Amino acid sequence: MIGLAAAFVVVWWRPGLLGAAAAPAAAQPQRGAVVMQSFADSVSRASPAVVNIYTARVITERRQQAPLDQLFDDYWPSYRQHVERSLGSGVIVDAKGTIVTNQHVVAGADSIRVQLADGRISNATIVGQDPDTDLAILHLSLGSLPVMPLGRSDTLRVGDIVLAIGNPYGLSQTVTQGIVSATGRGQLGLATFENFIQTDAAINLGNSGGALIDVHGDLVGINTAVLNRAYGGSEGIGFAIPVNLVRGVMEQILAKGHVVRGWLGFVPQDLSEEDAAQLGVGAGGVTVVNILVNSPAYGAGVRTGDLITGLDGDAVHNSQELVSRLAVRKPGSEVELAGRRGAQQYKLKLPVIERPTRLAQR
Repeated sequence: MIGLAAAFVVVWWRPGLLGAAAAPAAAQPQRGAVVMQSFADSVSRASPAVVNIYTARVITERRQQAPLDQLFDDYWPSYRQHVERSLGSGVIVDAKGTIVTNQHVVAGADSIRVQLADGRISNATIVGQDPDTDLAILHLSLGSLPVMPLGRSDTLRVGDIVLAIGNPYGLSQTVTQGIVSATGRGQLGLATFENFIQTDAAINLGNSGGALIDVHGDLVGINTAVLNRAYGGSEGIGFAIPVNLVRGVMEQILAKGHVVRGWLGFVPQDLSEEDAAQLGVGAGGVTVVNILVNSPAYGAGVRTGDLITGLDGDAVHNSQELVSRLAVRKPGSEVELAGRRGAQQYKLKLPVIERPTRLAQR
């Protein structure tokens, strides 16, 4: 009772001591809590290097014949032309004027104009394109250019905060916030080689080719697509190409004008689950649907309809996995291909050749 009475007197005399004693515990943030209140510094570091891209191409169409044309022996077809315009985004990645964007943004363009965040406008030229990854490299001839700092995509974790910067619907320098929803997304049918970062940061028409940055303002991806709303009206599902993949493609295009990848000369296709079950190969498989006659695969004995089961001793589960593993092989190297034709199994050693770039445009 004496102790309680003494405590009461002390608190009554110096009530601030009660708040001071409780403050240290309340002031400590919870473990793992995000204490950043604004991303303005990150955006101001990265956004000057995000550009608007405006493209135009001339479309020639055949006019539909009028009903009376044949009566006057007018059999010559007539044509009309119109200009098709589109917009997108891009990222300046070095002081020399190198811009990274999506290949579909500039595909078939007759003219490409780039507008910087500071208002400057200039024409850009295509250095190289890689339809297999939906990436294109442009060159801009202007002095004193802002440059986007490149980060690392292999350290991203699900739940990390990311920001998308681009030109949606012509609204330049638009910033949206989200998190990394998933990494390593594939089998989406968006590109031949898919290893996408999935994010719920809003990505709209015109964002393609723009920047996905982390909280430090470093580039971690190139925004490329949003899941089609036809799939149940989905929202908050966007995809970006990881910056580590962008680096490799950009370096090869700048050095050689195109990306060199390995190939064996045939086109694989995923086996349906029903066919795989009938053949006894588990939940998936790869079959040969087309083959080039003058290719290592054909010369070694691979034929259309063969089931491909392994590459260099490791099992193959789907066509994208097979194509990706072959792509990193250098032309001239040798691989071991395991396959099956009916009940007969085989293993073949054959040389790798360079993958034709025209395959990506089919």
